[in-house]
Amino acid sequence: MSAAETGTPESRRQRLALIIGCALAAAGAILFSTKAIAIKLAYAKGVDTETLLALRMGLALPFYLGIGVVTWRRHGTPTPLSPALVLRAAAVGILGYWVASYTDFLGLNYISATFERLILFTYPLFVVLIGAAFFGGRVGLNAIVAFAIAYLGLAVIFLAHPAEAGGNVALGAFWVTVSAITFALYQLLAKDSIARLGPALFTSIAMSGAAVMALAGFLVLRPLAALGIAGHIAPEVLFLVFGATIIPSYLLSAALARISAAANGVIGMVSPLATIVFSALLLGERLGPLEWGGTALVVAGVAAFVIADRRP
Repeated sequence: MSAAETGTPESRRQRLALIIGCALAAAGAILFSTKAIAIKLAYAKGVDTETLLALRMGLALPFYLGIGVVTWRRHGTPTPLSPALVLRAAAVGILGYWVASYTDFLGLNYISATFERLILFTYPLFVVLIGAAFFGGRVGLNAIVAFAIAYLGLAVIFLAHPAEAGGNVALGAFWVTVSAITFALYQLLAKDSIARLGPALFTSIAMSGAAVMALAGFLVLRPLAALGIAGHIAPEVLFLVFGATIIPSYLLSAALARISAAANGVIGMVSPLATIVFSALLLGERLGPLEWGGTALVVAGVAAFVIADRRP
């Protein structure tokens, strides 16, 4: 490509979209990284998985419905809205924000927040592998090198900051791995619906579907009176609803509208690093030289991938 071509308005718009997409993805990942800490704090106060997930999604539901209605009335959709399109978006949301969240919440009963982040953010690898196997994607050498650098950094961080087992570590690791796989599928399946609905409306529909399923699952397993614990864990629940659910979910969809699912996934690997930082600030943990060395490797891996994957 010539210098003239790289300076065209279209190429500048593409570069701007890439920069904005990467920034949105990073912000969403950092906010999502606080989820595990809030969950562990809530678990320490005696709440169970189903109740905490129902409180999180149930309180978020009115906001998603309201934002969805306002978005639809003001901006419409890129393609005509149909029941099939709404159901597809809701189904994708159930996969990515209910199944993935529920299995993640289950895993956090048994393993630490740091170990959870390390396992959960193997999902970029699943994005690439599933994309290559079923969606016509490919696994390039640049991506492999970037993954190797980033995962080496994550391994260094984990070895320097080992998980404190809270029970059956293997079971916890299994559930979080299931969460990583389902979230990778969500990343790949969401692209088409986002293009048809727009990121804001898609997120509203997807999260509303996930919230309905979370509430339905709670009512099957728990009495309605169990939600009375909400006052006891109000700070944790409110943070989960806004800081770790509503805001980052819209950031993620906006990022997916601008960059590839694989690029978004690799950028999301900053989340385990953010978890360690927030753990230091909120839980009194401190980072040592090895943690900072691992941080440098992960940042280098993310940068290498973003440079290699220039498509917005």
